[in-house]
Amino acid sequence: MTTVTRRNGLETLTTETIILPLPPGPELRGGHDGRFEMEIYARFMRHLRSVPNSRMEIKILAAIQFTADMLDTSEALIAKTLVDLGLLAPRRAFPGSFLDFCDNMLLRAAATKFSDDHSTPPQAVSVLKGHWDLIGENRFGPLPVHYAIFNDGQYVSH
Repeated sequence: MTTVTRRNGLETLTTETIILPLPPGPELRGGHDGRFEMEIYARFMRHLRSVPNSRMEIKILAAIQFTADMLDTSEALIAKTLVDLGLLAPRRAFPGSFLDFCDNMLLRAAATKFSDDHSTPPQAVSVLKGHWDLIGENRFGPLPVHYAIFNDGQYVSH
């Protein structure tokens, strides 16, 4: 979301870095009752208010981890569901497993651009990537980098 701010006669555009999700409505349920999405949304929003931290990215990450623990499911699934519901935040607000999923989907989409395979990432992931680009996230951060280090007669990959 971009807003126009007027200060001293000058207009500046500012972009919100975090947009919280909306509860699942009929259009977001995809043909099923949506109880799972609603439970994720309710637990996430309830815990988000109680995290004792002033940084919103940390609060979001902690609430995702708490929700995953309470529902005994993966953090990546919780994060994907919340992104499907409209959560937009910087990369540091998401668990590593979800970032790996996003990076793999985006890299696969970039690699298949020149082939006959037309696999595309989910729309919510594409919107999230657009948001990351808009707020100035590091474009080269998700690229996998492996450094081979010689250590005691064996190579170790970091």
